[in-house]
Amino acid sequence: MTATLEQALEEMIQAIDDWFDEQAARTDLEQIITRTTLQMGIFDDIFVLYKPGRTIVDSLDMGWDEGSLSTQTIRFTEEMVRTEIQPRLVEVVQQRLAEWADTPLIDYRFTFRGKFPTSSGMLKLTLLEYINEEKRQQLLERIRTYTEQKLENGVYPTKPLETTFLAKHLLDPVLFPSMDAACIIRQYERIQTLNRERKDALAEHRHTIIYALTLWAEQLFLPKYFDVQISDYRENEYTLKPGQKLGGQIKDTIIQDKDMEIDTDQDQAEDSHPIDLLLYAAVMILRFEPSYSKPRGLKFLELAKQLGSGQAERMLAEGSGAYKPEDTYVKTEQVECQANDVFARITILIHQEGPEAYQQALAFIVHLLGQGFPKSYHIKLKSKVKQYLPIKGLAKSDTHRFFANALEYSELHSLLEQYARAAIQEFEFYADTEGEKSGMPGSYAVFGLGLSSEQYFPLINDYMGQVDDEHQLIQDKFIAAFAEKYGVTVESVPVLVMSLRRSTDGLKLKLLPEFEQDKKLEWLLEQVQKLEAHDAQRVLYPIFGKVEKLVALARKADGKRKELLLGLSQAAGK
Repeated sequence: MTATLEQALEEMIQAIDDWFDEQAARTDLEQIITRTTLQMGIFDDIFVLYKPGRTIVDSLDMGWDEGSLSTQTIRFTEEMVRTEIQPRLVEVVQQRLAEWADTPLIDYRFTFRGKFPTSSGMLKLTLLEYINEEKRQQLLERIRTYTEQKLENGVYPTKPLETTFLAKHLLDPVLFPSMDAACIIRQYERIQTLNRERKDALAEHRHTIIYALTLWAEQLFLPKYFDVQISDYRENEYTLKPGQKLGGQIKDTIIQDKDMEIDTDQDQAEDSHPIDLLLYAAVMILRFEPSYSKPRGLKFLELAKQLGSGQAERMLAEGSGAYKPEDTYVKTEQVECQANDVFARITILIHQEGPEAYQQALAFIVHLLGQGFPKSYHIKLKSKVKQYLPIKGLAKSDTHRFFANALEYSELHSLLEQYARAAIQEFEFYADTEGEKSGMPGSYAVFGLGLSSEQYFPLINDYMGQVDDEHQLIQDKFIAAFAEKYGVTVESVPVLVMSLRRSTDGLKLKLLPEFEQDKKLEWLLEQVQKLEAHDAQRVLYPIFGKVEKLVALARKADGKRKELLLGLSQAAGK
């Protein structure tokens, strides 16, 4: 063994010992694992990442890649890593595991991985897979007791931490080598049922389940059947391996909606296949995750179709099947509506133009949203009328056109407000908008109603309170139209201020002439002085420009006007 190799080994061994010693010094080990019976230990893996003089051992992969090789002065051969480095490091870790395996520090299973610079690239290896069979059996018994007592026979909401562990345990092939997909789905559904009355908690449980399913799909299930090209900057690319189409192995599972639940027909449990979990994950993502996650759900369905799933093929063509047929299709003399949640699309064919057609279509959409249909949907419209809102810069989409058409009928305005309140959701966007024209669901209805009557000012405030101003710009277009329509009045100023708190730096309003009147400055100051300084600056900038300009105006002013302008500048922190 060369001196250089021995030195590298000493550095890595020291880093491993340091990590174990650091963890052993903790005083919170027992406290952590007593939070739930479903946690057997704290750590289930560590990584050694070798870089001369800067070797790291951690429970997180620090992510050195091929780009790191350019600065490496020491490179091993692959044979050297496997025959000389791996055995020594494994011996050290095994010695430490013998000391700590039965303590709260180590989980029932423990994986030791490494990354090493070699002459042919960065070598990534799993160095050791350790399983504590006694802990494994204890955990299986605890899972059985928990699911029986807390889920199958439980009547109370469950804890998010319990779901964090149970969701991943049920998908763990070391715990459950023979996977019963139907049983797993039933447990996931039971968690949602028990927590359905607590909206925020339910969303947290669902996200946890989806996260566990996604990791299982991308790290365990899909790589069995596809060659995967992983990228940090775009979607993973999947290429079906030769001879891996499942075909007759798959028996379609019924996924249907039961009062806002996705359920699996229990009579088909004996025919369940792990691909059912991929379909279930897709439906959960499409129904409950933010719009930016939807492509992953769609990708799961497309991959399931490539594997030969007829259910996936039907879902892509007709929708997930999570809704009753009467909720996704309606046809009358006036209108025909069809919804596909997989593509987040609602197709509307207007047979007879008039308020009845749009009333029926709006009622269809509102009901769908109430059933959990993705709010980040889009409309495919077939209508002879091409109406758009009098606001420059909005997307000329079918979704925009549908709501602009509907807004022409004043008798539908109350229904449009009902729709808007059902649709508004922070971090969601209509699926047919992107970039600077992205718009939160409900935008077109809110904008149209807001410009039609002051009675919808409260709706504007509620909308602006949900705007994701980091990813949406169209509120600026509306604010400009709003200011032009209503000017500065005692009624409009509170709405204007609320809206400007969600504006961007690109907005400029031509309102300075109106603020020559002291009473209008008073109305503005009354609203602005309630705000934090950064919000006040944001409100004042589209009107006055930078705060320094406002200060300059105050210096030139006299009397009460000077006092009001100074008050505004002080509210902005100057």
